[in-house]
Amino acid sequence: MEKIKFITDDNKEVEFYVVEQTEINENKYLLVADSEEEEAEALILKAVEEEEKETTYEIVDDDKELDIITKVFVELLEDVEIER
Repeated sequence: MEKIKFITDDNKEVEFYVVEQTEINENKYLLVADSEEEEAEALILKAVEEEEKETTYEIVDDDKELDIITKVFVELLEDVEIER
């Protein structure tokens, strides 16, 4: 898995592993995990702004959008179980 670094709003650096990525209705989404372990904590991130080589991501927190994107990731990753 690819490891990527994010800078939080309070300028802290955090690393996540990209489990999968997809694009739906011209929106880019990432499924990221805090480790490569089976019981890792995962987040679904949505690209909200792209400038040159940098993209800004936000955690998907809208329940309807989260349900839809979670189903897509479950289909893409047949051997992965995602719990909310």
